[in-house]
Amino acid sequence: MTIGPTGSGKVSLARQMARSVLARDLGDFGPEVVAKAKLCLLDFLSCAFEAGNHPWSRQAVAIAQAGGSTTIIGTSQLSSPADAAFANAVMGHGLVREDMHAASIAHHGVVIWPTLLALSEQAPLHGSRLLASAIIGYEAGARIGRALLTSDLARLYRPTGLVTPPGAALAGSFAIGLSEDQATSAIAIAANTSSGLNEWPHAGGSDMYFHPGFAASNAIKAIGLATADAFGSETILEGEAGLFAAYRRQAAPDSIALFPDGESEIMAVYNKPVPACNFAQTAAQAALRVSHELASADEIDRVVIRAPGAAVRYPGCDSMGPYRNALQAKMSIPFSVAATLARGEIEEENYSELDDADIIRLVAVTDLKADAGFTAAFPSKQGAEVTVHLRGGRTIRHTLPDVIAATPADIRARFRAAAARVLGKDRAHRLEQLIDDCEQLGNAGAIAAQCRLETERVLRSAS
Repeated sequence: MTIGPTGSGKVSLARQMARSVLARDLGDFGPEVVAKAKLCLLDFLSCAFEAGNHPWSRQAVAIAQAGGSTTIIGTSQLSSPADAAFANAVMGHGLVREDMHAASIAHHGVVIWPTLLALSEQAPLHGSRLLASAIIGYEAGARIGRALLTSDLARLYRPTGLVTPPGAALAGSFAIGLSEDQATSAIAIAANTSSGLNEWPHAGGSDMYFHPGFAASNAIKAIGLATADAFGSETILEGEAGLFAAYRRQAAPDSIALFPDGESEIMAVYNKPVPACNFAQTAAQAALRVSHELASADEIDRVVIRAPGAAVRYPGCDSMGPYRNALQAKMSIPFSVAATLARGEIEEENYSELDDADIIRLVAVTDLKADAGFTAAFPSKQGAEVTVHLRGGRTIRHTLPDVIAATPADIRARFRAAAARVLGKDRAHRLEQLIDDCEQLGNAGAIAAQCRLETERVLRSAS
């Protein structure tokens, strides 16, 4: 079916995006962009392996129908592409340490990689096409997010749920070679599923973990429908009842250019060093530096945190407790700073004891403030400052102009540790090799297959 132009004679935003990328290949992107995509895949898998036993991960796996041909990471279970993508996305999000694109306030990797890994097991997909598809998916979702999101909108709706479905749909459309008409419809159908409410920080629910699961699953279904020639509303982004009108309540831009001036949004993605909310990252890093100058956290009288206004306003980030679950603590900038000061480290264990008396005392004497300078620099930079006033009158202050991202060495080290615990050292090493040599893979489905447990191993470990 050929989709006609919009009534105004203008090319729709969805079609503009599809048309601009469908003829691309991996050679259009520089080596630094390709290397970044590989690191993001390693980091996604690292999170999924490490979070596999968390309650929300087990719940997502439990509802996946048995049978099919698609791997659920770190298990021996095969399921349908949509169910596997759902479970894998939830696991990738399970540590709250997924990669982050600040300008769209969204986590694109936890939707794009589950979508593409699922598709890679349905038909042969060359490794170079897998990487190019991911780069395109990050680009589309991030560019939509830059245009759509405001701090007011992000207080109500989860940005990841809003902008990643169309991005993942375009990534998948490119991966399996859909036509321009089909890719346009895939974007449109996926945008109909954009959703995710930000009530969970207030209520203490675990809804957040499932947002990327729904996005990935819906992207798979949108791509499948478009493949079957379903006809999506091509003005779904800019139409009078489209994404921008519905959520931002403003007209969409005339154009959303992908890869303008050769720039790739995946290069604006950073890999989190801290297993907590994006907005807690820099403050926790500043607090770690303060802790190195403390003889004991007992000498702290008062703590002042300065951060961008977007950080202070994001749901849950200003929470002073009580904390009913680890997610509320991971969202709270005061808790992340207090735990870092009390423990002198930044680790997952910082969020394991929510009633720790030393941490709770420090939270109670913490003041979180929006800083004009950090606000003006956001989202290009995410600065923060932590000032600790000691009982003896001394003050310790550390300021960071921007978050310090996890380095490639950090990403590989935590991938190796997490993958080896689940797969064993040899298979983890082989998986890393497959990703490093992805451009040469004739069938990228080998990556997903390598993430699967052998049934015999599961039986042995259960006995």
